[in-house]
Amino acid sequence: MTTPTAPRLGTALARLLVLAAALLGVLLAGAAPASAHAALTGSDPQDGAVVATAPKELGLTFSEQVAMSPDSIRVLDPSGRRADTGEIIDLCSGAVVKYGVALRAGLPDGTYTVAWQTVSADSHPIAGAFTFSIGAPSATSVALPEQAAGGGVVGALYGIARYLSYAGFAVLVGGGAFVLLCWPRGAGVRPVQQTVVRGWLTLTGATLVMLLLRGPYTGSGKLADVFDLGGLQAVLQTKTGAALTSRLLLLGAAALFVAVLFGAYARRTDPKERKDLAFGLGLGGTVVAAGIAGTWALAEHASTGIQPGIAMPVDILHLLAVATWLGGLTTLLVALYRAPSVERAAVERFSRVAFVSVAVLVATGIYQSWRQVGSWSALTGTRYGQLLLVKIGLMAVLVGIAWISRRWTRRLAERAPTLPEPESGSEPEPEAEGTEKDLEDEGLENEGLADEAPDDEDAGDDRPADADADGEDAPEEIDPERAAQLARQRAAVATARRKKARDADPERTGLRRSVLTEAAVAVVLLAVTTVLTSTEPGRTEEEAARTGGTTAGSTAVPDRPVDFRLPFDTGGVDGKGVVRLSLDPGRTGANALHLFVERPNGKPLDVPEIKVNLTLEEKGVGPLPVAPDRIQTGHWSASGVQLPLPGEWRIQVTVRTSEIDQTTIEKNVKIG
Repeated sequence: MTTPTAPRLGTALARLLVLAAALLGVLLAGAAPASAHAALTGSDPQDGAVVATAPKELGLTFSEQVAMSPDSIRVLDPSGRRADTGEIIDLCSGAVVKYGVALRAGLPDGTYTVAWQTVSADSHPIAGAFTFSIGAPSATSVALPEQAAGGGVVGALYGIARYLSYAGFAVLVGGGAFVLLCWPRGAGVRPVQQTVVRGWLTLTGATLVMLLLRGPYTGSGKLADVFDLGGLQAVLQTKTGAALTSRLLLLGAAALFVAVLFGAYARRTDPKERKDLAFGLGLGGTVVAAGIAGTWALAEHASTGIQPGIAMPVDILHLLAVATWLGGLTTLLVALYRAPSVERAAVERFSRVAFVSVAVLVATGIYQSWRQVGSWSALTGTRYGQLLLVKIGLMAVLVGIAWISRRWTRRLAERAPTLPEPESGSEPEPEAEGTEKDLEDEGLENEGLADEAPDDEDAGDDRPADADADGEDAPEEIDPERAAQLARQRAAVATARRKKARDADPERTGLRRSVLTEAAVAVVLLAVTTVLTSTEPGRTEEEAARTGGTTAGSTAVPDRPVDFRLPFDTGGVDGKGVVRLSLDPGRTGANALHLFVERPNGKPLDVPEIKVNLTLEEKGVGPLPVAPDRIQTGHWSASGVQLPLPGEWRIQVTVRTSEIDQTTIEKNVKIG
C-alpha cells in the first residue's frame, strides 16, 4: 500500500510559521525566569535594618501560603557560615502567612545575609535575599547565586514543557471534539488520527518531563538532579507532584478514548450504533478532559487567592473552551490541507462550535482577569496586566480572522451542490465521474491510494504486461518493480487531481489561508498564556508593594543613624521605585533627614514632590509634617527634624511621581 505525499503548504505557510516561532521566542525570552506568585511582604528584622542586639529568630511574611523545607531560610554570618539552627518556625496567624527560623545564641556584631527560597501555593518557585546588621554594619564575604529560582537551563526546559503540555492538551481535546461534533467521517482519516495521537503523545511526554524536572526546578536548579530518586519522591508528595501524577493516570483513560474513537467508532456503519457510541464517547471524553484540565486548576493560579471555590471550575471551563477552539482549529487546518474532501457542513458546524467556545472564553476570561488583576492601575502598571492586554489584543485579532473564515465558509455553503447530506458515518453517494465531488470524496484522504479502484482510463495500466489480448486471467504474481511503478503513477495522478481541485475552488483556498493565519496567531496566543501562568498576578504585586514597609520595625541602635528602604508604586509612568531614608543620629532631639529616591535598577529617580509625616501614636504626638528640600536628582534632605519623645514612631513618606499619581508608604521605628 502506497501512502500519498501530502501537498506542500507553500511559502506562505513557511513565512507564517517562522513569524509565529520568532514571536514565541521573543515572548519566552522576555519572561522573567523566576516570576513569583507569592511575594515577600515583610521581614523582621527588615532589609537593611541595624538592630542593637541579636534577635532570637528571624521572620518572613508572605502574601499567600508557601511550602517550606528545612533549607527554605538560611541566615549567613559575615564569613558565610550558617547563623541559624535550620529549625523552621510556623508563625502563621489567621490570614497572615509568616514563617521564621531560630538563630544561634551569641551571634557577634556585623552584617548578616538572609537567603530564602520556597514554592508558592500555585506551584511556582520564589526566592530572594537581603541583609541586616547587628550592632553595626560590616563587610561580608557571602556570595549569593546569581541564578534566580526557576531559571537557567532547567527553568527553560520546564517552561518549554509547560508550553508543550498546553499545546498537546488543546490538540488532543480539540481534535476529539472536532471529530465527534463536526466531522464524524474524520475518525477514519489518517492525517486527523495522527494529529490527535500526536497531541496525546505531546501532553504525556511533557507531563513526564515536568515531573522529572520539578525537583531541580524548585530546588537546586541543576540538571543532573533530574536523576535524584529521593528528590522525585519528595516531589510526588507535593500538590504539584500529585497533580502531574493524576494527569498521567487520566491520560491512560484518554488513550482508551482515542483507541475507541479511531477504532470501533470509525468502523461502525450502522447509524444507530454509531450514534450511541458517539454519545458514550462524548460523555466519557468530556469527563476525562475536564479531569485533565482540573490538574492545572488544582495546582496553579485558580487554587490560591480569592474565591478559589469559584475560580477552579471557571478555570476548567476556560481551558476546555481554549482546547475546543484552538485544537479544533488545528485539526481543521490539517483536514483542509491533507484531506481535501472535508465536507462543507463540517466546516459550518465547527464555525458554530468555535463561536460558543469564544463566548465561554470571554465570560470566564473576564472573571479571571478581575480576580488576578483587581484594579485598572494593576492592568497597566504590572507585568501581568501588560501581558493580559497583549493576550486580549491577540484574541481580538484571532476573532477578526475567524470572522473572515466564517465568510469563506458561507461562500462555500452557497456553492455547495444540492445533494442530500449523508448520514453520520456513512459514505456519500458517488456522483458522475469527473465532478468536483468525485475528485474530493473518492477516498484520497485515507491511508493510501493503493486501496482505491483505478479509473477506467487507467484500467489498462493496472494490468500486468504479460496479460493476453483475449482477456485471459492475469497471473496472481505481479512483478514488484512494475507494481511499485504503477503505485507511483497512481499517487502522482491523485496528487495532480487534488491540486486541480484546489486551484479550481478559490473559496476553499481562501478558507485554507484564513484558517492557517488563525493557527499562526493561536501559536503566539498560547505562548502568551503560558507566560501569564508563570507571572506574578497584578493583584499580588500591588498588595506586596503596598505592604512592603508596614511590618514591625526594628529597635534602633542608640546614637546610630536609622536607615531603611521602602518600595513604592504609584501606578503611573516611572511609578515604581525605592525610597532610602536615613535619620541621623536616630534619637530624640534634632535629626538630619535624608531621602534617596531610586528606580528599581538602583539609578536615581527624579520626582516632583516628596513629603514626610512623623507620628508617635502611644503619646498622641503628631503627625509632624516635614517638607524636605531637593538637593539633586533623587536626593531630598531636611535638617533639624525634631523627635521630642522616645518611643515607636511611625514614619510616613508620600511620593508623587506625576500630577495625579502618588502613594504613601510607612515604617515603624523605635527611637531611644
